Amino acid sequence: MKRVFAKRLFSVSASLATACASVPVLAADEIKVGLMLPFSGTYAQLGEAVEKGFKLHIDEQGGRLAGKTVTYVRVDDESEPSKASDNVNKLIKRDKVDVIVGTVHSGVVMAMAKAAKSSKTLLIIPHAGTDEVTGAMCAPNIFRSSFSNWQPAYGAGKLAVEKGYKRIVTVSWKYTAGEESLRGFKEGIKGSGSSVVSDLTVPFPNTEFQALLTQISALKPDAVYAFFGGAGAVKFVKDYAAAGLGRTIPLIGSGFLTEGVLQAEGAAAEGLQTTLHYADGLNSEVDKAFRAAYAKAYGAGPDVYAVQGYDAAQMLAHGLKATGGDLGKQAGIVKAIETMTVNSPRGAFKLSKAHSPVQDIYTRTVASGENRYTSIAAKGVGSPSDGCAMAAR
Repeated sequence: MKRVFAKRLFSVSASLATACASVPVLAADEIKVGLMLPFSGTYAQLGEAVEKGFKLHIDEQGGRLAGKTVTYVRVDDESEPSKASDNVNKLIKRDKVDVIVGTVHSGVVMAMAKAAKSSKTLLIIPHAGTDEVTGAMCAPNIFRSSFSNWQPAYGAGKLAVEKGYKRIVTVSWKYTAGEESLRGFKEGIKGSGSSVVSDLTVPFPNTEFQALLTQISALKPDAVYAFFGGAGAVKFVKDYAAAGLGRTIPLIGSGFLTEGVLQAEGAAAEGLQTTLHYADGLNSEVDKAFRAAYAKAYGAGPDVYAVQGYDAAQMLAHGLKATGGDLGKQAGIVKAIETMTVNSPRGAFKLSKAHSPVQDIYTRTVASGENRYTSIAAKGVGSPSDGCAMAAR
């Protein structure tokens, strides 16, 4: 009702302005953002961090973008692909959101991308790294503020080569994100003389890892590459240490193995090396300001999930500014986001033609409860955009 009233008020004001140019047009309206994220289950902590980062940037703008008040519709997607189509269609058709921001699970985001593509609703993905949404599923109204699963894994492959690991075992959940991560890792070691001697998986979100650890012990590789996140990452890192494997077989991973969960992993994570597009100790002025603002707002330090949420809000703000907040001018919003430089805490980045960040991948080492910056594993890394018509234009 409030939304309908606001639009009627705007219409009356516009008529008055036509009759008398000295009377200002009332600009009262809102931007309704649908936050479709996991707020329960293994990825709950990730969803909450994305939301906090997104709202931090909006709050820094006084809660308004392009002169319009930002309001939210919040949906817990439970990282459940079977519910994803219903959830996203409720946001679009029932709640009539202007923009969708989400999500974390790669299977869920596929349904979101399909609905956004058919309805032409603006979608900004603040985490889920599935390659396909900026590949064959790409569309002008779909953007990513995060990464593709391929990127940090490719950097981890470069790290493995640098370390001289020749025989490597990979472990992950058996789902889209895991498969894409392993693909990136293998491309990172391609042509180096290193090889993957075995791919080990468990169904998502199973956290019973004992059988995997037994196989790793028997294979005796030079190193293990792992792709897990959230509560699953905590369980794997603790189980790996408890089995005594950390003393003889180095464990490396995509940064999600330790990002946002170090407190829960405790001493088991100390010394682990991972690769990601964010790290503690980057020490840029932008990152320092972001971390101080986040700590002031929420009483805790940020992680990559918060950064990706913050940057999603930056992208939305920039797009809306270009059209004066007119969502009907979507082509203008798209062009503005496509050509912007995102002044991110991770380091400034631009988007590829497929709308995915081109960014540095950092090597980080866990020390005293932080994912400390060590070096750049791979610089200016883009993402596979297989089948994306926009990338070929």
